[in-house]
Amino acid sequence: MRWIAETKRPKPEEAAGSALSGPSVAEAVGEASEIRRIEATAAAESALHAGEEAKRLEVPAETGERRQPKLHVRTAEPAERTTHDAAAEVAGLRLKFPGVPDLLFRDLSLSIRQGEKVLLLGPSGCGKSTLLQVLGGVIPRVTEVPLKADRLKVPDSAGMVFQDPDTQFCMPYVDEELAFVLENLAVPREDMRARIEAALLEVGLHLPDIHMPIGSLSQGMKQRLALASVLLLEPDTLLLDEPSALLDPEGRRAIWAAVRRVSEQRTVIVVEHRIDEVLDWMDRVIVFRGDGSVLADGPAAEVFRLYRAELREYGIWYPGAWEDALAVGRGDAARPEAAGAPELPAGAAASAASCPASAAPHGTSENAAVSEKPHPANRASKQPPVARGAFSEPLLRLENFRVLRGGRAVCAVDRAAVMPGDLIALTGPNGAGKSSLLLGLMGLLPRQGECRFGTDDPAGRREERQAAAKHAAFVFQNPEFQFVTDRVLDEVAFTLRGEAAAAAQAGEDSGRRGAAARLLARWSPREKRRRARLAAQAEPEIARRAADCLARFGLGGYEDRHPYLLSLGQKRRLSVASSVVTNKPLLLLDEPTFGQDARNAFAMLRLCDELRAAGHAILMITHEPEIAELLATQVWQIEDGRLKSASPTGRSRSDGIRLREEATAR
Repeated sequence: MRWIAETKRPKPEEAAGSALSGPSVAEAVGEASEIRRIEATAAAESALHAGEEAKRLEVPAETGERRQPKLHVRTAEPAERTTHDAAAEVAGLRLKFPGVPDLLFRDLSLSIRQGEKVLLLGPSGCGKSTLLQVLGGVIPRVTEVPLKADRLKVPDSAGMVFQDPDTQFCMPYVDEELAFVLENLAVPREDMRARIEAALLEVGLHLPDIHMPIGSLSQGMKQRLALASVLLLEPDTLLLDEPSALLDPEGRRAIWAAVRRVSEQRTVIVVEHRIDEVLDWMDRVIVFRGDGSVLADGPAAEVFRLYRAELREYGIWYPGAWEDALAVGRGDAARPEAAGAPELPAGAAASAASCPASAAPHGTSENAAVSEKPHPANRASKQPPVARGAFSEPLLRLENFRVLRGGRAVCAVDRAAVMPGDLIALTGPNGAGKSSLLLGLMGLLPRQGECRFGTDDPAGRREERQAAAKHAAFVFQNPEFQFVTDRVLDEVAFTLRGEAAAAAQAGEDSGRRGAAARLLARWSPREKRRRARLAAQAEPEIARRAADCLARFGLGGYEDRHPYLLSLGQKRRLSVASSVVTNKPLLLLDEPTFGQDARNAFAMLRLCDELRAAGHAILMITHEPEIAELLATQVWQIEDGRLKSASPTGRSRSDGIRLREEATAR
């Protein structure tokens, strides 16, 4: 979706009240009354907070000196900022999503000046993307969400890139998508092709044919296309919601270089976790707490200097987050500034300590909010731990393996093996075939050649899928692709219910001979009653395990929320939680840390290391060089649709390399 507003600016009361128009007036009125109820509670909380703040600023008796509070507003405020000077502005914003008990913002006020470059930072779920949609006019003009605001000004001309590129497109083909933009700008037909090709070149999207189905592009390529469609509009204001989250490092640099080139005279508002490529040209950084209130607002250097401890506390990426996490893992007393930082696995810290200085990780990341408890899949699962030892079989063996799309091979692996205890980083540029490889392993794309899980030797396509489902759990790149229920708790419980039903059916079938007899028995009234009885008996344990797993992934308290009402980072954690809860030997992860704040990113990596230490194996697509350098036991480099290299790293287990070589030679 692209958004261009050329209409007259609404009056504040019209902007705030327009959310109550439309077919669901009664529901919206109810939500508005709920806002008023919550506002009363918020006022009491604000009064209490004001009293605590007054006490904090009192003169200590023993020193007779006044404490100097940190500034929560810009210290280098320019001349009086007026509404006329603002490109986007909101005052007294209160917003509440239907079905969510609490307000997202409580009297939030901020103003973005014409031509200003602003970075919005905060933990996952704090409302950054929602605020961007409010500032761009998407809420409430396009998406009806109950809100109140004393003043709401949106840009006269704005272009927005959404977090999920699939929500951006209107047409099925690349050239048609960009031509649609130009048609709305009344560009002559004969000029369109040149402008389309120039836009694709600007964002580094090189295609053999511009009349290519958008669905055939990788997610990273879709992000480039989404940005190209917005840049064609030539808007006065750019609103960018993690436009580089799914890109490889080269792609990230190219995207931000393109944005910087075209935005010299434009207003730019960015939500981004990977902040390396944007910090040096941002005029201002606004940091939010988890509840959507403003923690800090000012120049980047000042914010990161004054609020480093708070950034760690709230799990927000900041320059040096990886180094601090590694210092904590090593117990490095020489870095007192790392106190309170999230901790990476001890092996990662050891790997970093043994790396030359030039190979040490750098840049920024997110902070971690996932629990430190042992993983519930290891604690509560009925399955035994994955076997490891000198005579372990490979969990996965590939030979002359090909994944097909439209009858054409899009990823080829001549020979490779995955052993218990492996954490394999799949790296390579966007569009190289990494996601296609994982889809092929799960039988979700046609494939050729040998793909053997454990000791299974499937005879046909159906048996291949069953073997994959038995041995492996898969997390899609887009988390919404795997949601099947309308409740967060049920999303995890659904997996456990399926596991329990399969176990009960296997036990019943084991006493019957013949496929026909088993099939008839499954649909008999007696068998249906038996299954219902077993399901009811298993439900309390399933609910407990599901709740434990959600708490482990920082989703406690969201049990009754609809999965689509979560933030993108929370959706990602839910998709991983619902996959790992059954304790499968092999875990296939397609960019599990994308969209995560630092706390949850590091916690997810610790979880992966726990599973690896327990004998599981993990194949993880990642564009984070730190993960490949510090956590992986192997790095598989995929380029041009082929596994170019499979290199062991310093984190290989004592028997891992030998077993891998033996398995590959068989």
